[in-house]
Amino acid sequence: MGNDGGSIPTRRELVKEAARNPTTAQLKETLHERQQHAWKTDPISNQPLAQPIVSDSCGNLYNKDTILEFLTSPVPNPEADRITQGAIKSLKDVVEVKFELAPEATAAAKHEVWRCPVTGDELGPGARAVYLVPCGHAFSGTAVREVMGMGGKCLSCETGFAAEDVITILPTGEGEVARLALRSKVLREKGLAHSLRKVSGGGGGGGGRKRKKRDEVLTGVTDAVTAVAAIKHTNITPLNGTPEPDAVASINNASTASLTAKVLEESERAKRRKLQNQNVQSLFSSRDQSKPIGKSSDFMTRGYSVPSAAKR
Repeated sequence: MGNDGGSIPTRRELVKEAARNPTTAQLKETLHERQQHAWKTDPISNQPLAQPIVSDSCGNLYNKDTILEFLTSPVPNPEADRITQGAIKSLKDVVEVKFELAPEATAAAKHEVWRCPVTGDELGPGARAVYLVPCGHAFSGTAVREVMGMGGKCLSCETGFAAEDVITILPTGEGEVARLALRSKVLREKGLAHSLRKVSGGGGGGGGRKRKKRDEVLTGVTDAVTAVAAIKHTNITPLNGTPEPDAVASINNASTASLTAKVLEESERAKRRKLQNQNVQSLFSSRDQSKPIGKSSDFMTRGYSVPSAAKR
């Protein structure tokens, strides 16, 4: 790069415009676009939001059928796990939000239009909207302040609610997001889900009993398989196909012993069915092996015997 008449370009010549931070107007416009998309689209299925709609503890909206498919799907969905951030593990972790349709919402509209049943204001991006737990009725933020001043009862169903159970829909402020996160933490410590219902644990509840019964069954099956393998290894099965009483009686667990006997009996029955198959029997000779063969005894050497004259 020297003595040839050339020149080395400087950074000023290569970078015509330096990167600039987005302005406040640009940030607001981007946030508004995100809010519009979140108010109209299910984040998991990317389908338009349509009732029934549910919300998690963070105020995010989903179609209920999408959540049902997510919870019942045998195949893990990493993208759905990333979107929900592990906040939805059962239907107890969501609340069905009951929106009131606006009169101008028609069947031809691409998206549903919701409004507050008290003030009549449209619920959507740019306006603070909340719903109550556990009833799920949605209102504008102004209407909820009036409701709380009148005794803390829902105007639609007269269900009582606490101040911390007012959930902001799609919050944007850091303070509101932190409040919802703190509420979720307190509920988990109390053993409650977002819907204020008890979280089923592995203790003395019905789920624990079912799990214990299932473990007992699996243990019995494992013991039975082990016992069958041991019995077959020692070859203590009589000709009639039923296991020896001493072999099964050596198993202490009654259910395991019964299961072992059934498995062995079914195994012997399947073996007899295979031996009685005509295709299998055709592979073996039906001749009595104890009787002499006769002229066929020298089949392999017939015609190759050496004449007596040649032996001399």
